[in-house]
Amino acid sequence: MLATDIATKTWAVQSLSTDPISLLGGALVLTERRNPGAAFGLGTSLTPLLAAVAIVAVIMLAVAARRPHSRPVAVALGLALGGAAGNLADRLLRSPGPMRGHVVDWIDIGSWPTFNLADSALMIALVCGASIALRTARRSTP
Repeated sequence: MLATDIATKTWAVQSLSTDPISLLGGALVLTERRNPGAAFGLGTSLTPLLAAVAIVAVIMLAVAARRPHSRPVAVALGLALGGAAGNLADRLLRSPGPMRGHVVDWIDIGSWPTFNLADSALMIALVCGASIALRTARRSTP
């Protein structure tokens, strides 16, 4: 996930910054945007704090992923770790500088905020985690 996210963001920066690609009659536009904030453009003035939180999250996810309880948990943790690490790489390595870098978003589907593959992985991991938690709760309820 991490390698794919980095590769697609590199492609987006090199190919889409001046020449967006419109697909499906404009319903999907591939365009390069920089996001200093969190999901949905929130917290644009909190970039260093978001980077610090991402560092902690990546460490915690890496520790948890070492011994997952099941295959579905391993998948959810892998997606979350890859997504968090992908966006953290931007915060650490992209302009305007370390701990202040802006995340590259490049998938625009109109009314939804522009996002990237790391964001998608994080959302899928969240849905997987919620599903696992609900199934576990149902099994343990008498």
